[in-house]
Amino acid sequence: MNGDEQLLNRRVYGVDHEAPNPGPLPHRAYAALVGGPLDGLLLDIHGWRTEEVDDGVALPTELGRWPGGRALYDPRPGESRILGAGVTCRFYYSGDTP
Repeated sequence: MNGDEQLLNRRVYGVDHEAPNPGPLPHRAYAALVGGPLDGLLLDIHGWRTEEVDDGVALPTELGRWPGGRALYDPRPGESRILGAGVTCRFYYSGDTP
């Protein structure tokens, strides 16, 4: 099993952990969240435009520096992306905001 297949066994951000299948769906595109409070989760980015992926995300979480705040994740410039389904890119933790 390669690294991307191992990541696909992980939980998707925003999906209830008690859901029957909190993991990724085979026909969707995901960004792997690296570092910070949401490390190891996958973010569903299916249907996002390139510009939206380039902008990164501010994800609500109770696990960051400010409970009820947001954890910031961004792609690294120039890092390769894979088109299609599965884990297509990585977003790296860059900080928290209230």
